[in-house]
Amino acid sequence: MDLIVETFFNLDVLREMYPFLLDGLWMTLQLCIVIVPCGIVAGLCVAILFSFRFRPLSWLVIVYVDFFRSFPPLVLLIFIYYGLPFVGVDIPDFAAVVLALTLNTSSYYGEIFRAGIESIPRGQWEAARSTGLGFLQTMRYVIVPQAARNVAPDLTSNTLEVIKVTSLASVVAMPELLRLARVAQGLTYNPTPLIAAAAIYFVLLWPLVRLLSRMERRMIAGR
Repeated sequence: MDLIVETFFNLDVLREMYPFLLDGLWMTLQLCIVIVPCGIVAGLCVAILFSFRFRPLSWLVIVYVDFFRSFPPLVLLIFIYYGLPFVGVDIPDFAAVVLALTLNTSSYYGEIFRAGIESIPRGQWEAARSTGLGFLQTMRYVIVPQAARNVAPDLTSNTLEVIKVTSLASVVAMPELLRLARVAQGLTYNPTPLIAAAAIYFVLLWPLVRLLSRMERRMIAGR
């Protein structure tokens, strides 16, 4: 037991390396604060464009969604960060991570919002348009609020995945939580920093998991 504590839960190592973990946590939070809203807004735009029912535009949206849902985010990140400089496009590491993960997550958010918009009865559209509201006004004031409420559990679940996938930033040496935990492990030859990083991720995500479960129960009870 003492060996397990010394190896995986070493408080001396944790006290020595916690500044690394705090710096990594701050970078992870910055990535989440930028990527999640960007992904949601881009996904909502994708869903609205699909709702125009203009066939060429719909096909472009379908290609966009299918491509970025099929393209692994890790490969996309590597292509943007390491590949684009070969054609003269040099993107900073933070911007590369945000761009890659926004493109990937917006395709999932877009499908979620599209399903929510299509769940709204046609009568809601007709009633809104009969009051003189335009297409975008109908979307903003009538359709999107109801659609977002209908797919709230899916939005929350996807946001959980977005937060998890920010750990891919370590691939381009971004000093996020996982990256600095691995650096701390290398400096101390002890896995305690990795255990601490896992605990931090759990503390970050557990409230969202509970919120998701609560929303799902409410939706089941309301049926």
